[in-house]
Amino acid sequence: MIPVQLTVFCIVIYVLESLAIIVQSSLIVAVLGREWVQVKRMSPVEMILLSLSSCRFCLQWSSVLYNFCSYFNPDWVFWYIGIIWEFTNTLSFWLTSLLTIVYCVKISSFTHPVFLWLRWRILRLVPRLLLGCLLTSCVTIIFSAIRNHINVKLMSMKHFPRNNTVIEKLQTVLQNFLLSQQLVVLTIPFLLFVASTIMLISSLSQHMGQMQHHRTGDGNLSTKAPSTALRSLAVFLVFFTSYFLTILVSAINSLYEKTYWFWMWESIIYAIVSVHFTSLMLSNPKLKKVLKVRCWGQRMPEAPGTRPPGQMGVCI
Repeated sequence: MIPVQLTVFCIVIYVLESLAIIVQSSLIVAVLGREWVQVKRMSPVEMILLSLSSCRFCLQWSSVLYNFCSYFNPDWVFWYIGIIWEFTNTLSFWLTSLLTIVYCVKISSFTHPVFLWLRWRILRLVPRLLLGCLLTSCVTIIFSAIRNHINVKLMSMKHFPRNNTVIEKLQTVLQNFLLSQQLVVLTIPFLLFVASTIMLISSLSQHMGQMQHHRTGDGNLSTKAPSTALRSLAVFLVFFTSYFLTILVSAINSLYEKTYWFWMWESIIYAIVSVHFTSLMLSNPKLKKVLKVRCWGQRMPEAPGTRPPGQMGVCI
């Protein structure tokens, strides 16, 4: 009885988290989209945020549909919904790594010629990089579609007894191919994300060390922002690594049975995603203003000169 109650509890938490992520994604798309329509232009970082939010919106809906359809109809294979989830999940990995790379190049204090060249070029290249992320995800999903189509054909042939041995061997090959594909497709953007995050943490640590070395009476205030950013980066690095590892474990099917363990992992994963989106909204001045007005009814007029020039929040 306890596993059943725990399963129901985890499902309820998962649904609430999914609704929160859908609302957060919709709000980001609405705010940035309206700004784009009004001003007729958008910064490169906001382009990535808009793309990532749209992708996360589709990803969450496909996750909800696939999980519940396969839970209530375990004998059916909803491969078309699974394809949408794989595509949006791969695209979200690439967009997250791209956002981290842009912030690393834009905020880090490295003076290497490569960084200086990237800092001058990368903002102009963001539209092309977004297109590259989309095309890369489209190419990788072709193999997933072929794999799922073959898997459905094999499952439909299981009622022939003499073919069972051959079918099981082919399904094992497909399972190994799935794991290899997930490793290749997700590991590349994940490694880019980890490298960019570590370099950004290193740069902020050096900057904070220099500030502590030359600090004056208000040294505690001057080091508060870098230390907060460092904690946020470290926590999200751990969370995103956990998400990456959980996706790989799910590909092996050890957690993919619809038990309370599966729903517990789903609720943990999407709790991390919801917290991440909240940090994105609070790090962007436009989104933060809209969030406070909508949720708390507060209007926070910013006095001139209260925000130092060039100061920006770090959101990954």
